[in-house]
Amino acid sequence: MRKLFILLFFVSGYLGVKAQMQTPVTWTHEFKSTGAGEGEIQIKASIQNGWHLYSQKTDPVFLPLVFSYPKSACYERVGKTVEPKPHKDYYDDLMQGQARYFEKEVVFKQKIKLLTDGDFEVVVNIEGQACDDETGMCVQTPATLKIQVKGTSGKPADCKSAGNNNETVPADSAKGFEGTETPVDVNPDSAPTTVNEPEKLTPEALAKLDPSCGEGTSKKEDRSFWGIFIAGFLGGFLALLTPCVFPMVPLTVSYFTKKSGGRAKGLMNALIYALSIMVIYTTLGFVVTKIFGPEALNQMATNVYFNLAFFVIFVVFAVSFFGAFEITLPSWLVNKADQASNKGGLIGIFFMAFTLSLVSFSCTGPIIGTLLVEAAAGGSNAGPLVGMFGFSLALALPFALFAAFPGFLQSLPKSGGWLNSVKIILGFLELALAMKFLSNVDLAYHWGFLKRELFLAIWIVIFSLMGMYLLGKIKFKSDTDTDKTSISGLIMAILTFSFVVYLIPGLWGAPLRLISGFPPPDFYKEWTSGEESSCPLGLDCGHDYNEGIARGKRENKPIMLDFTGWNCPNCRRMEENVWPKKEVYDRIKNDYVLVSLYCDDKQSLPKPEVIGNRTAETIGQKWSYFQQDYYNNNAQPFYVLIDHEGRLLAEPQGYTPSSADFAKYLESGLCRFKNGREE
Repeated sequence: MRKLFILLFFVSGYLGVKAQMQTPVTWTHEFKSTGAGEGEIQIKASIQNGWHLYSQKTDPVFLPLVFSYPKSACYERVGKTVEPKPHKDYYDDLMQGQARYFEKEVVFKQKIKLLTDGDFEVVVNIEGQACDDETGMCVQTPATLKIQVKGTSGKPADCKSAGNNNETVPADSAKGFEGTETPVDVNPDSAPTTVNEPEKLTPEALAKLDPSCGEGTSKKEDRSFWGIFIAGFLGGFLALLTPCVFPMVPLTVSYFTKKSGGRAKGLMNALIYALSIMVIYTTLGFVVTKIFGPEALNQMATNVYFNLAFFVIFVVFAVSFFGAFEITLPSWLVNKADQASNKGGLIGIFFMAFTLSLVSFSCTGPIIGTLLVEAAAGGSNAGPLVGMFGFSLALALPFALFAAFPGFLQSLPKSGGWLNSVKIILGFLELALAMKFLSNVDLAYHWGFLKRELFLAIWIVIFSLMGMYLLGKIKFKSDTDTDKTSISGLIMAILTFSFVVYLIPGLWGAPLRLISGFPPPDFYKEWTSGEESSCPLGLDCGHDYNEGIARGKRENKPIMLDFTGWNCPNCRRMEENVWPKKEVYDRIKNDYVLVSLYCDDKQSLPKPEVIGNRTAETIGQKWSYFQQDYYNNNAQPFYVLIDHEGRLLAEPQGYTPSSADFAKYLESGLCRFKNGREE
């Protein structure tokens, strides 16, 4: 496992450095006067050997080359940017599109008409893609060229006031939503100066909202806390059923009821013992919360090293549960706690609970580790605290209940091989969860090696093996010899194989809403019926704020900013459980411009961008800082409805599992967009 982690570490580092260092295309330029107040701009692309640069006229699936010219009063273009015949022009069966590209060297030409006799500058923004013929690796080739034009007067021209300043010069092949070619009103690189800055989320901004359109839903409780608490409680219940803990219940309760000099005293001591267990485990959650602040916890969810480490840890936990070895704490720590438990009184009872926590660590440790990792990686500041409270409550309750009602002890099943089976089953579950963390890294960095089909195939194999184990077809060395399958084992095997059958249609696109948030999103898959989409449910979405504003103006629609994440379980639950409902889907598709902004995307920006007072180097940082600076929120999902001026149309909303509530929210924003806003 150590070697696997080191290998993954260096591979990820190599890929990251390689992607940042590649500059396969070099751009040069010159201006030639052709007389009669006209001239020609020549843009030369020098392409490294073994690489190719896609043409302006290639199909959208290959990311065509785009030349954009911010409007200027000093010149106007004559026709479009002209390119020579591509060096290669063929239909690519794999990508299902016409590939046209250049190799080694190509010159593009643009004729312009001079509107002034002064000196001025022509700015050309270039977007495109170059690919390595040998490895297939592709990189973006953005560039901004500033071409000096010498006039006859020898004086600088004022391009803001000279000539006709009303012209809008679009890109030749502006890339719109989902790779379509549509004219735009603003140039992407000049958009920050031509698009209105978003309205910040303030009480004053919310006070301007028209109350007649309704409030939508404004429930602010963090539902994820309930999920973490329930997960912790279930984890504590599973820990209770392990061979390290279960036999201790009747022994401990009997000790308190018989050695405390009376039933009332024994009940009190058992309650103190149970409360001590809760204090110990909840303190552990508190320590994790204090060590990792909310920002660090949020970063855990997509950090490559954290996720690879969690993947390895979960695999180690699984192997431990399978019986290969035991995870134990140092013996000196257990002995010290055991000695302290003999002191008597409250301190003695507390250390008895502490001793139980230590000696049972080989069974509870992996469950605690799993819970803490899940709660911490969820980005919630209090997540580990809430999770450990739920865990300790489930673990402590039996000690208090059986002390209060000792007659129930007789109904407990006796210890035996079934306790070991619980550990083995937990091992299979740990192995399945490990794949989630490996998937997190793949999604955030777009490596593409663990897409939805492969993820589901691995889960199908894991749970099929688990079902075979429950039927006694697979044995581990720690299992007791028996040829019979218990009724409970048969029932669990039926449930497990039913789950496997449920998973299989997911290989061909079934939604699998029961496990939404665990597999990669439906649009991150290998088997597609047409052009691959980067939007949920096949919706037409964009991934840039300025593009969304521009399209909203063209289509006269409000904009829905969807602050999301590749590794955001609640985002997937919204997309797979709430958005498909007709009243929600129709609103998003027909009445809004959807802009999905991934706050955990690890792809590097073409160049660092300053957002507020911070510098963003990745796409995820850009939209995360954007969300925090303008909307004072860093959780995903987070939905903001705005108009063409960037003004709020409704109070932003987070995770909303009710489709009716979310539909009302969309309706309220649409109502204010149609009615206009009062200022």
